[in-house]
Amino acid sequence: MAFELKTYLEKYRQDHQHPVNKALHTVGIPTIIASLVVLPFNPLVGAGMFVAGWILQFVGHAFEGKAPSFFSDPRFLLVGAAWFVKKVTGKRDTNAAAG
Repeated sequence: MAFELKTYLEKYRQDHQHPVNKALHTVGIPTIIASLVVLPFNPLVGAGMFVAGWILQFVGHAFEGKAPSFFSDPRFLLVGAAWFVKKVTGKRDTNAAAG
């Protein structure tokens, strides 16, 4: 089966319904991504950001009551980043509920 981002984004949206989880992901995902840029220049700060971002993710999933999507498919690690980009750019599918 081919990787279809639209299908993965819809599954990701379904797995992230709780408002606290969505809020924590909105902060945690960019924190993790930024940590990868900071890490080579300041390993201590970068590692701290990386850990903090993941803590936010897992706390969000405690509110959601579901395991993170990437537990079932590691591609969801990249889908989460795509979800964040769509969220901040305001690009949403017209036939899908806001996520």
